[in-house]
Amino acid sequence: MSIRPVKRLIKAKPTLEGAGVHLRRAFGFGSTSDFDPFLLLDDFRNDVPDDYLAGFPWHPHRGIETITYVLAGTVEHGDSMGNRGAIAAGDVQWMTAGRGIIHQEMPKGDQSGRMHGFQLWANLPAALKMTAPRYQEVKAAEIPLITDDDGTQVRIVCGSFWGKNGPVDGIAADPMYLDVSVPPGKRKTLPIETTRHAFAYVFAGEGKFCNASGPLAVPTESVGWADTTPPSDAGNRSLVLFDSGDELSVQAGEEGIRFLLCSGKPLQEPVAWYGPIVMNTQEQLREAFDELEQGTFLKQQ
Repeated sequence: MSIRPVKRLIKAKPTLEGAGVHLRRAFGFGSTSDFDPFLLLDDFRNDVPDDYLAGFPWHPHRGIETITYVLAGTVEHGDSMGNRGAIAAGDVQWMTAGRGIIHQEMPKGDQSGRMHGFQLWANLPAALKMTAPRYQEVKAAEIPLITDDDGTQVRIVCGSFWGKNGPVDGIAADPMYLDVSVPPGKRKTLPIETTRHAFAYVFAGEGKFCNASGPLAVPTESVGWADTTPPSDAGNRSLVLFDSGDELSVQAGEEGIRFLLCSGKPLQEPVAWYGPIVMNTQEQLREAFDELEQGTFLKQQ
């Protein structure tokens, strides 16, 4: 068995999105090759209602899938197909935009004003970019939770892990989407197929992932923390990008560690991306925006 080395350790950066939602972006809108088939990960954990209530009003998507995972508060959604609903703490919405959908997502805080969650974008292969749009809305109780002998807990949203399958199915890139909690001081090894790209996003506690104490590449933009020595621990809002191997190793800190673990088979296809539309060529991209202007973006079923 070969432990995956840490390729990069990155801190999520403050970003404004939607109608003025304050969030942290772990990756996105840059080179996609390291994360392929994933495109973007946003952390929208916020305790100030004025910083998130404006939400994400009506906007289009084509060529991708968006995965929204809520930890606290609710997200109300509606779309051009007439779907309406809300996802709450522990729930997941997996939306396949396919050939085109127009939707809105409006976050609402809990009684304490907290709105915590994540949105991940996954690319669709060229053959499925113009597939019919669909939703998979999964309630918290439907997501398997496995507890290992050492107390490690894994919620399986999508994919197969430790003999259990997540409730989200029929996804092109065959991704794995896990919510992992490792108890304080424990070292844990988790399997990942060698053919997959993989990353972890830490959102509670801290720990070391294999060689995370060694010298690592960090972004060059001047955002304060990047001007210091690379961090040895992966703490809150740290993205850990792994190199190749068939398992990863994490040593939990004094408070334990909780992280999203995502992996998928790379599509290795050209990416033409502007805003909420991700296609394979600039011509396809122009066609999508022309259709939005002409009112022909939404296709009949």
